[in-house]
Amino acid sequence: MTTPESLDGVLTFIEAAGALKDTLRSGCTAGGRVESVAEHSWRLGLLALVLGRDHPELDLMRVQSLCLVHDLGEALHGDIPAIDQADDPDRTARERRDFRTLVAPLPEATRADLTALHDEYEEVASPEARFVKALDKLETLIHHTEGANGPDFDYAFNLDYGRTATDRVPRVAALRAMVDEKTRTRLRHRGDR
Repeated sequence: MTTPESLDGVLTFIEAAGALKDTLRSGCTAGGRVESVAEHSWRLGLLALVLGRDHPELDLMRVQSLCLVHDLGEALHGDIPAIDQADDPDRTARERRDFRTLVAPLPEATRADLTALHDEYEEVASPEARFVKALDKLETLIHHTEGANGPDFDYAFNLDYGRTATDRVPRVAALRAMVDEKTRTRLRHRGDR
């Protein structure tokens, strides 16, 4: 239970998490503006809400919670673009440290709950985490495909990105096939294929 004494820590946490509104990702929106991590997390939650109805075996409150916490660690040191993640072997450990720093002001039970959710997502340790991981990759692909990105944007990267995660969930894999076709169209219009 949040006590009056712990409200200061809650406010500190919420203000720090607000940095995700200004933490930018690499792709542009359809209008040409660079997307924030908060916007990505919002649309991830929306995808989960819409597709979650097809998965009665999942705890949808847990799914939404995973959506909200999955990128919180990026509030401190930013987002690493998907295309650059292989070149940053410390990324996961750094984001976990940043996540722990971010939740430190929270009451102990709340901090433990959020940390458990974060770890569940990172370890893909439940059906809900597998679902959210698949949707996280899909949302990134959708964003890249619809975005007003620069002429050097690597759309070909999208055709393999996150496939292991998206292929684990049949409905997500079906949507992925549609997004892949849009990616191929973007490539053809650029003359890459």
